Amino acid sequence: MPQKLNKTIAENRAARHEYFVLENLEAGIELKGTEVKSVRMGGVNLKDSWCEIKDGEIFVNGMHISPYEKGNIFNRDPRRVRRLLMHKKEIRRLYDKVRQEGLTLIPLRLYYKDSRVKVDVGLCKGKKLYDKREDLAKKQSQRDIERAVKDRQH
Repeated sequence: MPQKLNKTIAENRAARHEYFVLENLEAGIELKGTEVKSVRMGGVNLKDSWCEIKDGEIFVNGMHISPYEKGNIFNRDPRRVRRLLMHKKEIRRLYDKVRQEGLTLIPLRLYYKDSRVKVDVGLCKGKKLYDKREDLAKKQSQRDIERAVKDRQH
């Protein structure tokens, strides 16, 4: 049976600029009612969102899911805290790393895996200003190289 592609719904591009991603983990997300339809329409924003662990459960904060237009009274608060679904063992391991090493959990992207909505959670370490500048310089030089190669071909 051919494997289905994981279609990206939303991506947190700023996170890759602000943090070093040390590890990626897949988690399910608990959505209520009309949030599912809104996600299917692409009304999701991951900017400024983060994850935290409370009482052995992992939650995502700051994720904005736009209210569904035809949802009337069944719409939920767009910025409500949503629970992520992971194994207890994984959550405990992440909790230890976050506490001991001062790392952060950031949702990097939201995507479909078959018919289910999944969240790619990154275990991240914050970048310093000089790290960000270095990354920008690398990207710029890579663009210049690609441009020069393209010009030579034509």
